[in-house]
Amino acid sequence: MSAIGSIIIASLIMSAMMAAAWAVQKRSGQSGWADVFWSFAIGLGGLIAALMTAGTAPLERSWLVAAMVGCWSIRLGFHILARTANATYEDPRYADLRKEWGDKFQARLFGFLQVQALCGVGLVVTVYAAAQRPGPALSTTDYAGLALLILSVIGEGIADRQLRAFTADKANHGKVCDTGLWGWSRHPNYFFEWLGWVAYPVIAIDLSGGWWQGWLALIGPAMMYWLLVHVSGIPPLEAHMLRSRGDAFKDYMARTSAFFPLPPRKN
Repeated sequence: MSAIGSIIIASLIMSAMMAAAWAVQKRSGQSGWADVFWSFAIGLGGLIAALMTAGTAPLERSWLVAAMVGCWSIRLGFHILARTANATYEDPRYADLRKEWGDKFQARLFGFLQVQALCGVGLVVTVYAAAQRPGPALSTTDYAGLALLILSVIGEGIADRQLRAFTADKANHGKVCDTGLWGWSRHPNYFFEWLGWVAYPVIAIDLSGGWWQGWLALIGPAMMYWLLVHVSGIPPLEAHMLRSRGDAFKDYMARTSAFFPLPPRKN
């Protein structure tokens, strides 16, 4: 199958899965299901781009990249699934949208989720650019990309566990988590999520110029940074935290980096 054909099929599948996410959230009243479906949709789309595209890339590289995006999707998808299935309240980001959009919430949410599917196309192209790079495998850049993804998955997992442990302690009710990685970044889970997408251009880009498509892999980390830092990640979540935690969160913002992990600043 051609590259364009595999990306079109992946796009249609992602669109259908996000439509299914909309239906599930409407039935359950829990919009967090959208993130579950999105995680699995990107993984499935990435597998199609990596394994169903005809090209000259060595099978070892294609399977390596397919395994990378598959493992990322499974870990993130099941993590969000467990959180959503056990949630007693709606994700504050979607809860705020429900209030803002009012009676038009369902119609606008459907469009919003289709935009998420459209953004997923950029991530699928990123996976394609890495998986289909010609040349001997497995090379140093292949191993470097794999190591970077492993680091990102481990880091995000540690951040998630630290936050769960903090919130599970009743003594921390109403407080801001600033322990462990959360003392170095206000959103270490987002940082490591972004870092994982940096792995693909490391594999994809051929500095000799023999694979110009490799530069397309920069779409993934650029898009994820924009979404996480400026659109659907940090802005709505921090707006909620400012309302719910007030001065405590303002103090946390003053001493802690928003995204990239850095030593805490002194107030």
